[in-house]
Amino acid sequence: MPKYLIERDIPGAGDRKDNSGATASNKVLKEMNDEGKNIHWQHSYTTNDKIYCVYIADNSELVKEHARRLGAPADRVEEIKTISDPTTGE
Repeated sequence: MPKYLIERDIPGAGDRKDNSGATASNKVLKEMNDEGKNIHWQHSYTTNDKIYCVYIADNSELVKEHARRLGAPADRVEEIKTISDPTTGE
């Protein structure tokens, strides 16, 4: 199943201290999967003004639909083609 990187422009994202976004995201994901849509959130990285999320899904349209339902931006959605880490260079 394809893996996607989502870039969300959210000013002040790094100042947030609660997990309400994760809770809301999980609720939307459950609704979508209950409808037979195959989408899963793996993890996210937060910087000062952006959140980068990694999802696996049948297609990018599901990722965009999740963002719309959540009410969160999905400013860029890119399919991840390869993953590199220190072990891939050995």
